[in-house]
Amino acid sequence: VQLQASGGGFVQAGGFLRLSCAASGNFYSINRMGWYRQAPGKQRELVALKTSGGSTNYADSVKGRFTISRDNAKNMMYLQMDSLKPEDTAVYYCNLVVRLYSNNYEQYDYWGQGTQVTVSS
Repeated sequence: VQLQASGGGFVQAGGFLRLSCAASGNFYSINRMGWYRQAPGKQRELVALKTSGGSTNYADSVKGRFTISRDNAKNMMYLQMDSLKPEDTAVYYCNLVVRLYSNNYEQYDYWGQGTQVTVSS
């Protein structure tokens, strides 16, 4: 399984970006998908999470501004980021936790390569 993230860029505060993550390869099901970010000098942190059951979880700092979604038919996941702030500047990573086989409940964890988001004040 490979993940390819895209959509990052440079935007002014108050602007928006939409990150995309394309999943390729063979897997049986998705247990969980998420977006994480890492700012310079900081640890990687969770931004948004969506489970197979449909529940979502957002970091407090992005609630009401970011939305995680998925297109099952295209094996794509998205992060819509509105009302961007300079503190949202970071490298954003998509993450997928999947089951590879129908007869095996073991989970496998995959990461995209990261896409840079820079928000100017």
